[in-house]
Amino acid sequence: MSNDSTKQGFSHLNAADQPVMVDVSGKAETTRVAVAESRVFLPEIVRQQFSGKDIHTAKGAVFQTAILAGIMAAKKTPDLIPLCHTLLLDGCQVEIELEGEEAVVRCTIKTTGKTGVEMEALTGASVAALTIYDMCKAFTHEMVIRQTRLLSKTGGKRDF
Repeated sequence: MSNDSTKQGFSHLNAADQPVMVDVSGKAETTRVAVAESRVFLPEIVRQQFSGKDIHTAKGAVFQTAILAGIMAAKKTPDLIPLCHTLLLDGCQVEIELEGEEAVVRCTIKTTGKTGVEMEALTGASVAALTIYDMCKAFTHEMVIRQTRLLSKTGGKRDF
């Protein structure tokens, strides 16, 4: 089963421009790691709520909840993004730190498989950032999810 997409440049389109899931059956299994980051601007009123290394609200510990949400989301990536392969994740770590006025979320995903895990890392970081917003919106709606990006990926055809 070939999707003959290399001449088009889009791996998820076949020669008739129809969407396809990329056929990875011919690829070798390798250890793959991806790291993604989301940054959330937190206004002063939110930063004032810090106690230790977390924000505590009536809904609970914000960063701890966001970490769990990010892990859960990474595992559900193929349910959210239609052409992603279902992968067995060997590891998922979400870390959140306050850097100045921003909460910085980093999601690291590891698997041994035939396709990369960058979408899982991006999904985990994104949902963790959204959870921070959700849990702090009672203080203000002036928070801004500023940036979500892939920081690195290794183990595939092209490292980044």
